[in-house]
Amino acid sequence: MPDTKIKLKRAYESTSVDDGVRILVERLWPRGVSKANARLDHWAKEVAPSPELRVWFGHHPPRWRQFQVRYRKELEANRSAVNALRERCAGQTVTFVFAAKDEHRNGAVVLKKFLGERI
Repeated sequence: MPDTKIKLKRAYESTSVDDGVRILVERLWPRGVSKANARLDHWAKEVAPSPELRVWFGHHPPRWRQFQVRYRKELEANRSAVNALRERCAGQTVTFVFAAKDEHRNGAVVLKKFLGERI
């Protein structure tokens, strides 16, 4: 993905022209956010952590390391959806939009790193 820049932003933050293509990377729609205010270009729920993994993690910091391992396995097993997302992001600025309160330990962080390693 040459010339691709992936940024991360919470769904509750204001949008910006610097966001580029805005892609929601959550399986569930963010609570309290209207579709109009979200200003999304795409919803990539097929690459979000599975419902089982999301519930297991529950944003408990002690589970973060294992969550990353498990989510990466899910991404590796979901090549077609990951490749479609990679193509959508190619050569442009993209913002992965997520709902988690923890900006450092969430699925969008893992997804960005996973894609960055495979450019």
